Formats: sequence, C-alpha cells, structure tokens
Amino acid sequence: MQPAPPTLGRRERNKQEKLDRITAAARELFTQYGVDEVTTQQVAEKADVGSGTLFLYAKTKAELLLLVHNAKYAQALAAGVDAAAAEVAVLDAVMAIIRPIIECNRVQIENGRTYLREIVFGDPAEPHHAEALSLTIQTEAATAEVFSRDEHLVARGPEKLSRIVSSIMFISMTSSATIEMTDAQVGDEIRDQISVLLGA
Repeated sequence: MQPAPPTLGRRERNKQEKLDRITAAARELFTQYGVDEVTTQQVAEKADVGSGTLFLYAKTKAELLLLVHNAKYAQALAAGVDAAAAEVAVLDAVMAIIRPIIECNRVQIENGRTYLREIVFGDPAEPHHAEALSLTIQTEAATAEVFSRDEHLVARGPEKLSRIVSSIMFISMTSSATIEMTDAQVGDEIRDQISVLLGA
C-alpha cells in the first residue's frame, strides 16, 4: 500500500496560493496587453501581493514571462508527444510534437518571441529560466526518440538532428518574417526545412 502523500503545511499552502495568484495575474495581463506593456507593479497589484513578495517568486518581468509560458509549453509538449506516438512516418511524428508548441507560443506572438529569446539569452541561474531550458532539452529528447525509429537516421545521430530541428523551430518562431503568417504556415515552413534535413 502506497503511503498517503504529505499534506502541505499552512506556510507552504500560502506560498503556493500566492504563486498561483501571481501566475494567473501575469498570464491575464500579458495575454491582454503584451509583456512589453505590462509592469511588475501591475502584476503585483492584480495578484494582490506586494512588490517585494512578487520578487520572491520572479525577480524580473522576463522571469514572470518564463513562469507563465513554461506551464503552457509543458502542456503543449506533453500533447505533442502523445500525438507523435500515433504517427507512423518520422516527419509526421516530429511535426506532431512541434505543432502544439508553435500554437502555444503564438497565442500572443510578441510574448512568444520574447519567451524564446529569453530561453536563448536569459540568465540560466534563474529558476524559471532553468525550467525553460529543461523543457527545451525534453523537446529535443522527444524528437530524438522519433528519429531513433529509423535506422538510417540513427546512423546520422538522432541527438544532432534534434538539435538542428530545435534551431529551426526557434528561428522560425522568432523571425520577423513569420509574424504575419498563420500557425499552420509557420508549421509548414518548419516541416519543409526538416524535410530537407532528413532528405525526405
């Protein structure tokens, strides 16, 4: 018989409740106005916490954005991995992983572009940035697993191919050239590039 999970003490519950309020407030304000137009003071006021309290959970506005988007990215990645399991063709399976990520990063395009830039250029010592990097690694591991289904791609190095695919994704989703494109068009552009990479 499994032991019952430990219940959170009052202090831990209070911390979690504040984190939930901060996350919800930041998500709502960033989605409505865009990250560039929102101040940390506005987030603190909407979450009903002091500025000092807010900075205990996220020291900068960039970290707040990472906090919000990491949860969305994790959900998108999980959905993509599930969808990839049902695909037979390697390229279709890789795109099954990528398409939900494209969609979650383009709900508010400028926020998504800023999020991806923060992953590349942000401070890896910050906890939310470290989590974002971990999600990137998990994405690469998921696509590497798909590449491992094909013996010809195994010989080329699934991990190296996944790193290239990650670069294709980041550039395509942050490029100014794709701002006016639909999610489907961005996906098609990424698919075309991966198809060339795989020789498909």
